Amino acid sequence: MLEDPVVQEILMDITDDEKNSFSIIECIMNGKTSDEEISDETQIKLNVVRKVLYKLYDAGVASYKRTKDPETKWEVYSWKFDQNKVSEIISKKYEDLSKKIEKSIKYEEENIFFACKSNGHRYKFENASENNFVCPECGETLEYVDNSTVIVELLGDKARCMSMGKYKRI
Repeated sequence: MLEDPVVQEILMDITDDEKNSFSIIECIMNGKTSDEEISDETQIKLNVVRKVLYKLYDAGVASYKRTKDPETKWEVYSWKFDQNKVSEIISKKYEDLSKKIEKSIKYEEENIFFACKSNGHRYKFENASENNFVCPECGETLEYVDNSTVIVELLGDKARCMSMGKYKRI
């Protein structure tokens, strides 16, 4: 699971700690559940382990149970990593992205565009006609832009997002 680039991206977004996150998560998945066990196993400072674990907890991909150590009477936190929650986060991310792409497709399909060859600025038909098809930035003539390739690319992006939205590879 941790080798998957999509999973890596999500976990990096959550923890913002590329150096330590994967080692900590691997430890939990391999049965080391207390922050001290994880710190000992990975040789990562205890406060760094705790910081990563709490970020994972805040994102909902880790949970813990608190118990008292019978000898020391100190509270011990036993951590668990929730792989299914990672799948849910990935699915939600691609669902949101798909909606944004759909909005972009609609915008492209519903508008006619003109662009300035000098500076690349693109204007909707209404704005271009108000300026007599002259670029308000530089005074060059605006030319019609065929955005059909943009629409085709967006449709392809949407298809990829929809397939990733059903993310179950974990």
